[in-house]
Amino acid sequence: MKEIKKVLVITSDKNLREVLNFCFDGWGYEVYLFDSPMHDILPIKKIYPDVIVVDVHSASKANLEICHLLKDDFITAFIPIITLINKRQLREQLLNIKQGIDDYLIKPPDPLDLRVRIDMAIKRSQYSFHASPLTGLPGGRIIEEVLKDKIKKDTSFSFGYLDIDNFKYYNDVYGYLKGDNVIMQTAYMLYTIIRRFGNKEDFIGHIGGDDFVFMTTLDKYRQACQNFILMFDRIAPYHYSSQDRKDGFIITTDRTSQVRRISLMSVSIAIVNKNDSSGIRDMLQLNEKVAEIKRYLKTIPGSKFMADRRDLKPDDSLGLQIYNKEPDPQDVYKPLGQILLEKKIISGEQLDEALRMHWKKGIILGEIIKELGFLKEEDLIEALNTQKNGTLSGFY
Repeated sequence: MKEIKKVLVITSDKNLREVLNFCFDGWGYEVYLFDSPMHDILPIKKIYPDVIVVDVHSASKANLEICHLLKDDFITAFIPIITLINKRQLREQLLNIKQGIDDYLIKPPDPLDLRVRIDMAIKRSQYSFHASPLTGLPGGRIIEEVLKDKIKKDTSFSFGYLDIDNFKYYNDVYGYLKGDNVIMQTAYMLYTIIRRFGNKEDFIGHIGGDDFVFMTTLDKYRQACQNFILMFDRIAPYHYSSQDRKDGFIITTDRTSQVRRISLMSVSIAIVNKNDSSGIRDMLQLNEKVAEIKRYLKTIPGSKFMADRRDLKPDDSLGLQIYNKEPDPQDVYKPLGQILLEKKIISGEQLDEALRMHWKKGIILGEIIKELGFLKEEDLIEALNTQKNGTLSGFY
């Protein structure tokens, strides 16, 4: 059963209240009308609307104060607020919009335009609430909805479950801030690979921690997995110190307090293909297959991916693919950030700041470092010349 969305309208304009109430009630919304300023937000908390419309033109300053109170309260902070503003008021209300109002329309609004704005605001709010705060990728709730929809439509697709091996130990040794960097870069690399080797409509999600998912078509998952693993294995070691990178392991204690040598991080990708012969009819069946493959992959060291063998065609010999490569003396590629660190052109703190912007915005790292004023143009050119040309240039 479809959930009825609740709209709260705050206005002293009687005609506007009647028009909006008539329209939104007819469109299937549950409408609440307030006609006077409030001195606390408790009544709004009790309603907990999906969106709030505030008529600034006919309202007093108290209504704008309510907007700020709503945004400052943890319970109501994510409720979208749309204001109705007279065109002559727009300039003077710009500051208020920046301080906590999500959208506006010029009064009198076209009810259909307002409905579109409301629907878009609710959608953005739901996405933001259920998205990962670290990576910005869709979280568990959205992943579940997308997956249910694909299964319901009975379309063929490949579901990939990716997690980072030995991430917990890395987090224990290097700390959660460095661990967050690993998660953010993994999200960025996965996004880059799926966009490059997948389809425009493919889906990427972040379940939490070091667990990610992606959904693509049956003909795309192999190349996506192969290229992601190649990129991860080449980049991930640079999150370690030079000594740990040289050793190929870190020393820490396991869950039983035993001192152990833990290999550098790798990735395991479990693939479940939903097609006519897979027999997958619901999420429970898909999750069971994913869990089975994950358990098997965890017994094998190194980066690897595997598709459920029961989903493979008779002439398909892919199965498990493991990437345990010996170091290549000819492979002298280094990320740009590492080169700048070694040349002592930038500090580790400056690199971390630039990298986070790089991963969040997708702008080339060198451009970000230059814009932040951390180096001169000639230093960047020299570092880029030092960096050998390779398939991964620019990703770090």
